[in-house]
Amino acid sequence: MSTLQHKIDFAVILKVTNANPNGDPLNGNRPRTDYANYGEITDVCMKRKMRDRLMESGQAIFVQSDDRKNDEAKSLRDRAERALGKKLGSSETVALACKTWFDVRAFGQLFAFKKTGKKSQEGGDENGDTGTSIGIRGPVTVQSAFSVAPIDVTSVQITKSVSGEGDGSKRGSDTMGMKHRVDHAVYVSFGSMNPQLADRTGFSDADADSIKQVLPKLFQNDESAARPAGSMEVLKIVWWKHDSKAGKYSSAKVHRSLTVGPDGTCTLSDLPGLKPEIIEGF
Repeated sequence: MSTLQHKIDFAVILKVTNANPNGDPLNGNRPRTDYANYGEITDVCMKRKMRDRLMESGQAIFVQSDDRKNDEAKSLRDRAERALGKKLGSSETVALACKTWFDVRAFGQLFAFKKTGKKSQEGGDENGDTGTSIGIRGPVTVQSAFSVAPIDVTSVQITKSVSGEGDGSKRGSDTMGMKHRVDHAVYVSFGSMNPQLADRTGFSDADADSIKQVLPKLFQNDESAARPAGSMEVLKIVWWKHDSKAGKYSSAKVHRSLTVGPDGTCTLSDLPGLKPEIIEGF
């Protein structure tokens, strides 16, 4: 199977209605915002949802979430050792990891290893060596999603009362808490696929098509108390497939050609020789 032959840029236009799309644990789990009060969904969060949807479609995923694991691995290292065995840490690690796991050949991965030598009297490794790391640079990059307009965050005080101890005959004391939500907002995330890096990891045209298929369903089976069913929706996917590995235009210029309004409508500036494909959300 040949590797990716054409540079690809893409955009995800999504809508949030009465949901917390990506809470900040260092800020009381409030929806993330920048200093200008534009909403943000981090790239890590976007890739988590992509990994989940890809795993549901049958792809092998290395970085799995605890509540969606499909194997018995207790950690990433355990998963790597189970799959690669004694070849983990060898010169074959990169090729085998990329062949085994979709997200490794797409997004890249860092495999870090501790030194197994003797300890010095000071408690450190001999010769100051702290181990080795094998880095894999992936061809697929995903940007954080930002709202097209400043957002309003609504905070609601809630009461929690549970009987968490004893035989359950006594009512637990009430505790107060807060829930936060974005009432309404439209976000846009951009991404790109680099054929030069795809040559190194074996990322193929079929792999790119797999991502294309799951993007419209990014929030399917992703419901939670903070994101009730129907509160997160992909409106459109914009997919630009260039005619060469180098690309017809820079990713920055391609991404700037898309303008999204607060109501989710979008317009595209004309880029001669590059026709975008518009895909409706699921």
